[in-house]
Amino acid sequence: MKLLRELQDIYAPAGEEDLLKDFLLKYIQKNKKNWKHKVDVFHGKAFQNCIVLVFGEPETAMFAHMDSIGFTVKYNNDVVKLGGPVRESGTKLFGYDSKGKIETELVVDEKTQKLSVKFPRTIDRGTNLVFKSNWKETKNYVQNCYMDNRLGVWNALKVAETLKNGAIVFSCWEETGGGSIGYLAKFLYENYGVQQALISDITWVTEGVKAGKGVVISQRDSGIPRRSYIKRIMKIADKSGIPYQLEVEDAGGSDGNQLQKSDFPFDWCFIGAAEQNVHSPKEKVHKYDIETMVQLYQALMKKL
Repeated sequence: MKLLRELQDIYAPAGEEDLLKDFLLKYIQKNKKNWKHKVDVFHGKAFQNCIVLVFGEPETAMFAHMDSIGFTVKYNNDVVKLGGPVRESGTKLFGYDSKGKIETELVVDEKTQKLSVKFPRTIDRGTNLVFKSNWKETKNYVQNCYMDNRLGVWNALKVAETLKNGAIVFSCWEETGGGSIGYLAKFLYENYGVQQALISDITWVTEGVKAGKGVVISQRDSGIPRRSYIKRIMKIADKSGIPYQLEVEDAGGSDGNQLQKSDFPFDWCFIGAAEQNVHSPKEKVHKYDIETMVQLYQALMKKL
């Protein structure tokens, strides 16, 4: 879990993913010689803060968003939400402005619900603040901020170690409604003919999805994937013998929603471990669900 813990410490709020992008590029450069198959790495101006890895002759792409939720400083140390974070007074936050690193905590006015932060000086307007890492690990669980979606990123890096044919996409802005998926889909479709995707992201523990019972295949959320594609995935999962759970929701979304709204004919399916304490500093995931997530992605990227 060392790499996962390291990923969760990195400052990468939506729209400001630069530090995580740089970390991933260095990690890929250092470790790709140990991967089983050759990889082509695409990044730079045309990709903004995103990274695309291409192995062999890809038919399927994994999408894992890099960005996180948080808060943006407004005026006089008032803040507004970045994405959908839990709002609780005393939540420890950090960030950077022109005068250096900031460590502070959130204040929620009980009457007005106005959000602000405690700090001895006025923080630069537009500064993003994110949850401060507080890693906890037991025999069965890992807990920290940003399992969503540093665990999805970690899963993609684990799959990269053995992937022969496929693409891995590290995307941006997912927590605030998307923004990079259109041009990433265009790149994959026009250059490689890729038309199917798996969304490496984290879902919720609910009345129908339990911790420790296996990775989750989402049949729908606010987006509706094509049913024939979901059935293909379930058939491969059944043959693999890897334990999984099925999810049906009418809320929530992911890079899959943005793929469906793009101009390109992509099939997609959200597959990931389920967490407790969603969008909080205490996101908690069962290790067995993490293990089966990696296993199912390895099987699907080979068989789809």
